[in-house]
Amino acid sequence: MIRKFLVIILVLSISLLALVLAIEENAYDLEYYTESFENNAVYDTTGKTEEELELVSKDIIDYLKGKDDSLLDTHFNQKEIQHMEDVLSLFDLARLVKFVSLISALAVAAYFIIKLETKFAGKWLGLGLFLNYLLVLIVAILARTDFTKYFIYFHEIFFDNDLWILDPRTDLLIQMLPEPFFINIAIKIGISFIKYVVIGQLIGYILFRKGTYGIGRFKWQRM
Repeated sequence: MIRKFLVIILVLSISLLALVLAIEENAYDLEYYTESFENNAVYDTTGKTEEELELVSKDIIDYLKGKDDSLLDTHFNQKEIQHMEDVLSLFDLARLVKFVSLISALAVAAYFIIKLETKFAGKWLGLGLFLNYLLVLIVAILARTDFTKYFIYFHEIFFDNDLWILDPRTDLLIQMLPEPFFINIAIKIGISFIKYVVIGQLIGYILFRKGTYGIGRFKWQRM
């Protein structure tokens, strides 16, 4: 019974770790921001130069990394800053989830290695992670049908205020990051997530092979 419980913890931990890594990989990608500005005519909308928006983007990324709480003060109005504070709270939570997931995954993997049950762990880790492909497919279908609708649902679930409702006529943040920015970054996050899930499955395969062929078993038993 404990084996089944622990392998569920392992699958969940790897899945959450993959999701946070995918989010951070793309949210911190300065090159994507600049590409989005070009593709969405943000320079014309904001009236700012490439250098100015690159500076703002760098400050947004550093802010989301938790480097300096005052980075956005010179760029945005009070409402935008308050919304970004809420966004930062989500990123702080994501960092906590990443840390807990990593520690949990390592601890459970160590348990199975010590117990010489890597074949069981590897098999069910690989199979369990396939559920993530189904989740990605469901999210992709929903987003494809009406991205705006589910984007609003996302904000209503994760934010307890209406600070995220910005005015594209006056608020720089929404001018810089219009809906197409989030559509494309969602796609990129999905692709990155799948990449990390595949890595998790490869780890599962290695554990499975280790258990099947008893790699290192003789030396461990002698210790």
